[in-house]
Amino acid sequence: MLLMLPASASEPPAPERLREGRIRYALATGDLPEALRHLPGLSGASAPFLRARAWYQAGFRERALAEFQQVLEGPWHRGEAALVLARAALANGDQTSAQDRFEQAARLGPATATQEALYQLAMLALRSGQADQAGDRLARMPEGYWAASGYVNLARHYAEEDLSPTRALVALRVALAMTAKDPLPERAKALRDRILIRSGYLAYRNGDPGKALGFLEQVSLTSTSTPRALYLHGLARMAQGNYRAAMQSWHRARKFPLAYPGAADAWLGMGQGYDRAGYLGQAGEAYLAANAAYESERVTLRTLARDIHDRGAYPALVQAARNDDVEWFLADNRTLQQPRLAYLLDFLEQPEAQQAVAAVARLQGLEQQLIGTSRDLALFAETLARGHGDAGRLPELSARNQTLLERVRAARTQVSATRQGPWFELEQSLVLAAHALNDLSAPASNGDSRVRIGEYRTLGEAYLRQVSELRRRAEARLDALAFDYVNRQDQRMARALGKAEQRIAHLYEYLALETLGEASP
Repeated sequence: MLLMLPASASEPPAPERLREGRIRYALATGDLPEALRHLPGLSGASAPFLRARAWYQAGFRERALAEFQQVLEGPWHRGEAALVLARAALANGDQTSAQDRFEQAARLGPATATQEALYQLAMLALRSGQADQAGDRLARMPEGYWAASGYVNLARHYAEEDLSPTRALVALRVALAMTAKDPLPERAKALRDRILIRSGYLAYRNGDPGKALGFLEQVSLTSTSTPRALYLHGLARMAQGNYRAAMQSWHRARKFPLAYPGAADAWLGMGQGYDRAGYLGQAGEAYLAANAAYESERVTLRTLARDIHDRGAYPALVQAARNDDVEWFLADNRTLQQPRLAYLLDFLEQPEAQQAVAAVARLQGLEQQLIGTSRDLALFAETLARGHGDAGRLPELSARNQTLLERVRAARTQVSATRQGPWFELEQSLVLAAHALNDLSAPASNGDSRVRIGEYRTLGEAYLRQVSELRRRAEARLDALAFDYVNRQDQRMARALGKAEQRIAHLYEYLALETLGEASP
């Protein structure tokens, strides 16, 4: 049952608009108890919508969706309610209902809901093979990240369906222009690099290396996308007959860890460049160097897999990749070339991996906070038992409890709506603990304090067991994801190793035949 926390008796009732503002802020920051504290008696036009959002964030999806349905049938917040209902229908595989709700959200607004709704409608049309309709949807969208992402997906569809890349390149150019309107510069930069690489690849595949170079030379040289851009840049140079420039690009790409796409291909590219240029001896050496690099990388991956098995994925992959030995003002893009950090960044391209890593980090921090609080309570209880009860440490304990409460609230922002229940219960318990510590700060008998401290220790131990169990589950999930990722990387290196061995065998066979031909009378 969801507990509605009443406002403090000493706090005067806030004006309705101020209460709504507090609730909106609390919901946006994941502070659900604070939102629920102001909800009782709320009677403004936004009250039904805010209540539905609170239920949804608390993990009570069925009740929340019923509330959103009522909001949709009312006069206020209809577009926002339609968007939530559309997402739920899409997650359940009901595309017909999802499309109807997205249509309502796009029509009813507000602007933020309209953008996402139009994007989702375009993607639904694209999945149904209706590219023209998807393009019409995207053309009605304001410039920004959502529209740019939609045009990238449209370009992918055109590239798969058309023999000519013309339509795909046009869509990518539109997407590229729209990234400039994204208010988040780092996100825009990452999307821009992906668009440029995709455009360069399409131009190269269509036999236009000059146009490909024009795209690829705009890619940032300090990102995880750089090796792929350099590899394609080398292919375009080779297509122009400039083998020296091609090998220069591949040489730069080889300096990046093999975890990044394009780096492994660049090692083989060096041998191919020497081969095309007629330097067969150097080509053989380059292929042997690639072979050795792949073998070494497989050893690194096996070591990483063993480390994950022995210590767990979080210490082996996440903590080991941290650049703790370099001050923040000395760190630069060279940190991207650390092998474990490279694998971590590539691993975190998966949304599931991001959520798993964040969950383990939050839970480990919460566990340490609970251990510290439990230790403090034990010391305080011991002091009271010796007859030297002193409330001097209560402010410190209250501060620790508040810190823990803030960490729980921050952690809840990383948890999906369907898993909010246990986190909400833990948060409510910490709120009650804060009230109890405030009560202890008031004058009380030594005996009463000892009883209360005992109760709080028991409660804290229960919380610690709960958090420890959640942490173990999160670590197990992260370990499974990391093992699967490392295995895929090892298979990728095995395939690259096979290609290198084939190139070496073919080259030696050719040299042997040449030698026999020269020796023949």
